[in-house]
Amino acid sequence: MTRRDRVDLLLLAAIWGASFLFMRVAAPEFGPIPLVEIRVAVAALVLSAVLAQRAGFGGMRGRLFPLGLVGAINSALPFSLFAYATLSLTAGFAAVLNATAPLFGALVAYVWLRESLAPIRLAGLVLGFVGVLTLVWGRLSFRGDRSAILAALLAALAYGIAAHYTKRRLSAAPPLVIATGSQIAAAVLLLPPALFYWPRHPPSLASWLCAIALGIVCTGLAYILYFRLIASAGPVRAIAVTYLIPVFGMLWGLLFLREPITLNMIAGCAVILLGTAVATGVLAVRKGTAAAIGSPVPARIPPPAKPS
Repeated sequence: MTRRDRVDLLLLAAIWGASFLFMRVAAPEFGPIPLVEIRVAVAALVLSAVLAQRAGFGGMRGRLFPLGLVGAINSALPFSLFAYATLSLTAGFAAVLNATAPLFGALVAYVWLRESLAPIRLAGLVLGFVGVLTLVWGRLSFRGDRSAILAALLAALAYGIAAHYTKRRLSAAPPLVIATGSQIAAAVLLLPPALFYWPRHPPSLASWLCAIALGIVCTGLAYILYFRLIASAGPVRAIAVTYLIPVFGMLWGLLFLREPITLNMIAGCAVILLGTAVATGVLAVRKGTAAAIGSPVPARIPPPAKPS
C-alpha cells in the first residue's frame, strides 16, 4: 500500500465516521427521511456528473431493476434507519453499531446462501454478537434507545443483504454505475415520503450544511475515494476502512458534540471488530497464530465486483 493509499484510507474512514456526526446534528431538524432524501439526491447529482464525464450511463442499460433494489436496501433503507437511530444515540455509538455490517454479511451468507463456515468463523459470529450485547446491554432499559439500537442493527443487516445481492446480480457492472444508479433510485424512492414528512419549520443553516455535506462528502466523494482505493490497493486492503470508521465516529462525536466515550463502548467495539474479523475471514486463526487472509465485501457501499 502506497503513501497515497494510506492517506485515502484514513481520509475515507474519517469521512464515513463524520457521517454519523452530520446525521446527529441534522436529523432532529429535518427528520430522518427528508434528511436522507437530500443526502442521496445530492450524491446522485455528484456521481451523475462524474459518470457523464466518463460516458458511463450506458452501463445502466438492462440493470434498472437490480440497481433500484440496491438503491433501496443499500441506501434508502439503511441510511434512513441510521438517521432515525441518531435521534437518540450518540454519533460514536451509532458508528460502532455500523461496524456490525460485515458481521451480518457473514451471517446472511451462512443462513440465507448456505455458505459453509469453519468452526472458528462460527465462533467469530458468536463473539461479534457478544460484543453487540456488551455494547447495548446498559441501554436496553430505555424505550427510545431500544428502538434506535434495533433500527441501527436492521440497517447493518440491510447492508449485509445488499452486499451479497449486488455481488450476485451486478458483479459485471462498473462500480461507478452501481453507485450512481443506486443513489438515483434511492432519491426517487424516498421523494414521496420525504415530501410528506418535510419539516414544517425551516431547518437551521448548520443542519442544511450537514445535510449537503452528507451528500457531497460522505456519499459522493466517499464513493469516488473508495473506488480509487480499490483500484490502487485492492479490495482486501480497502476493506480495512470498515474497522476504522468507529474510531473516527467516536472521535468526531467527542470533539464536536462533547459526546462521552465510555469503557463499555470501547470494550463492545473491540469485541465486535474482533468477532467480525474472525467471522468474515479477515483474521484466520491457525495453530495459535493470526494471519490476514482476505476480506468481506464492504457493507457501507455496493461491492465493486459495497460505504454504507
